[in-house]
Amino acid sequence: RRSDGGASRPRAAAAGPVSAARPAPPAERYGSLDVQHILTTIHLLEQRIRERFPGAGLADVCGTLERLGTKARDAQEWLRRPNYALRTLTGALIVLIVAGLLVTVYGLSFPEEPIAWNEFVQALEAGINDVVLVGLGIYFLTSLERRLKRRRVLLAIHELRSLAHIVDMHQLTKDPAHGRRIVSDTASSPTRTLQPADLARYLDYCSEMLSLTGKVAALYIQSLQDDVVLAAVNEVEALTTGLSGKIWQKLVILESWRPSPPVPQ
Repeated sequence: RRSDGGASRPRAAAAGPVSAARPAPPAERYGSLDVQHILTTIHLLEQRIRERFPGAGLADVCGTLERLGTKARDAQEWLRRPNYALRTLTGALIVLIVAGLLVTVYGLSFPEEPIAWNEFVQALEAGINDVVLVGLGIYFLTSLERRLKRRRVLLAIHELRSLAHIVDMHQLTKDPAHGRRIVSDTASSPTRTLQPADLARYLDYCSEMLSLTGKVAALYIQSLQDDVVLAAVNEVEALTTGLSGKIWQKLVILESWRPSPPVPQ
């Protein structure tokens, strides 16, 4: 009871642990690219192309992009996994180099009489050269794992760069102004059978594929923080953005020539 004579109020029960799991904060959910979502989007894009344009080669190109995306997913695990065998060998070689250097320094004999200045300079220069060579050797060994991973990533990014150019080749002859041209076709003119609505959809598929190509390239930089890889990924993203800009120029032309719907009376 309280000291004033009033009835004591029951205390609130202690809050127990919350059983429901809280959703991940946005910083964790959207802090990095999800490779599985990217692969799902690529697969759905391939199905959309095959359903709307049966037999089109663009669907096969999208299938190749899905294969490269799967390759990037597998490479992420390999890039994040330390190469313990190579690191053990590197560590052993570094220990041997340092031990050999210490043995050499310990075995030096110093003359009892003062030496000439030119002889001291020659000995100092030789010692500095040896230290520099040992340092370069240690740097080469410690960076060997990163350079091997970088080489594999750059080869994969080169495939994505080539794929972006292939996508651009598929939309190269898609002319939005073909139906309004007065000039007749020649024997070597490309066959244009797509109606404006289908042509717009085809160009939109190409733009989506270019965007996904840049996303697959960006997956590599998430697993290997390297300046050379970052520059290569930026080049691919700049390439796909530029090619997509060309496509959207065609879409703007196509949309500007589409007849307006009738105004209701």
